[in-house]
Amino acid sequence: MIDNGQKFVEIAGPHIDPSLPKECEICFAAFRLLPGQRLLLEGNTPLRIGSRAFDILMALVERPGALVSKAELMARVWPDTFVEPANLTVHIAALRRTLSDGRGGNRFLVNIPGRGYRFVAPIKVSAELDPTAQPANVEHAHNLPAAVTRLIGREEAVANLSAQLSRERLVTVIGPGGIGKTSVAVAAAEELIQHHRHGVWFVDLAPICNSLLVPNAVISALGLEIPPENPLAGLIAILRDKQMLVVLDNCEHVVAAAANLAAGILGGAPGVRILATSREPLRTKGERICRLAPLESPPTTTGISAEDALRFPAVQLFVERIAAALGEFSLSDVDSSAVANICQRLDGIPLAIEFAAARVDSFGIGGLAARLDDRLRVLTNGSRNASPRQQTMRATLDWSYGLLTEFEQIVLRRLAIFPGDFTLRAAGSIIPDDARSNNQLAEQVTELIAKSLVAADVGDAEPRLRLLQTTRAYALAKLTESGEYDAIARRYAAYLARMPMRDFLPESYTTLVSTRLN
Repeated sequence: MIDNGQKFVEIAGPHIDPSLPKECEICFAAFRLLPGQRLLLEGNTPLRIGSRAFDILMALVERPGALVSKAELMARVWPDTFVEPANLTVHIAALRRTLSDGRGGNRFLVNIPGRGYRFVAPIKVSAELDPTAQPANVEHAHNLPAAVTRLIGREEAVANLSAQLSRERLVTVIGPGGIGKTSVAVAAAEELIQHHRHGVWFVDLAPICNSLLVPNAVISALGLEIPPENPLAGLIAILRDKQMLVVLDNCEHVVAAAANLAAGILGGAPGVRILATSREPLRTKGERICRLAPLESPPTTTGISAEDALRFPAVQLFVERIAAALGEFSLSDVDSSAVANICQRLDGIPLAIEFAAARVDSFGIGGLAARLDDRLRVLTNGSRNASPRQQTMRATLDWSYGLLTEFEQIVLRRLAIFPGDFTLRAAGSIIPDDARSNNQLAEQVTELIAKSLVAADVGDAEPRLRLLQTTRAYALAKLTESGEYDAIARRYAAYLARMPMRDFLPESYTTLVSTRLN
């Protein structure tokens, strides 16, 4: 029914007129949908809603009262991508929480068991936006890269990161190469677009070779023109009255310059927040660290069913990427134990899992599992559009290794002689040269922990350290190339022989690392 004297068109049929412009406004109860801006408002207040949940809501309100099947929704929200139905359930639940569905008399989404969902609330559509009813002080500009594939197993990390950024002005996502720092940071930033009046701006520092050009990279991303004499001072002056989020991606190779930039912006532009990604902390005042964990993998076991294996996000990612590469793939009980083993041996590192999935067409599941002892030759075939350092696992680790000092490189490759976890005391029995003191060695090991090349569990009285399996394979190759392997292996054998009687290092050795980690 259309009343030409009113702003709104009441929808009584099975779908919204597709000829309505994207600038239209869809209203139901106290809520307003602005499709062109991808905004959901309650009155004039923007609500936090993920992009997937927004797409689901749009698919439902476009056909008010009609049954929209689960298959249709999944095809709309995850086109050409294999996903578990549980993902749809998670986003529907989040949408219901946002709308307070089922509370206070609100009734919007009805589940038809085994079939799909209906949007049951009356809606009205306007052909034009009312400029007086726009959300106040919201511009929602951004240059975030669009997600090409869905993010798996990172919902909690994204939510926690978004919450941290609501409290802190500088948060740095830390983790080894390939763990997905950029993907998580972009997803969190996307959630926060509507909360920053002057937008969210993504700055990729990976191509920057000269640290002096770090401020210029931000200036370019923001589309600013600043006199070249002192670009940082000019940038801070322009940002002084802005409310925005700046994402500094790939800081590790220009970490000192990135830290200087962050400190300047935090001190001179109180409305600006910074989200950084790096393999090590910026170590600047006010920084909050978010260390990104690997995707959870099944324990090494035999006889795990496909259903149980698919409860783990590492397996979900592996299966989804195989399906994308082969066109179709379904995990069977026959292969599930091998897949669980592959994901566990890859330490739940998303990039390594993606590389492995890309080789299933060549080797099969069993063949791939058998070849992981030579993983640096197997984990290749990255995206042609990816940066060179993300096209193979060796290139990813070359990037990290190349950023180490000479002595850090020596320590890392010698630590690779340990097949499992080890203590700082054990490392002190294997690594030292006569010219190095115990405290100097502890400092170097701690640096490797900070740079995400050594994992540390500080839950016990004495920290337990280990190298991720792919990192260890790389470091062992470097140890062999250096000509040190035989000597370090003999040193390790001697250490094992005297373990019960070994000399312990000073207490300050472990205290130093524990202090730096906590």
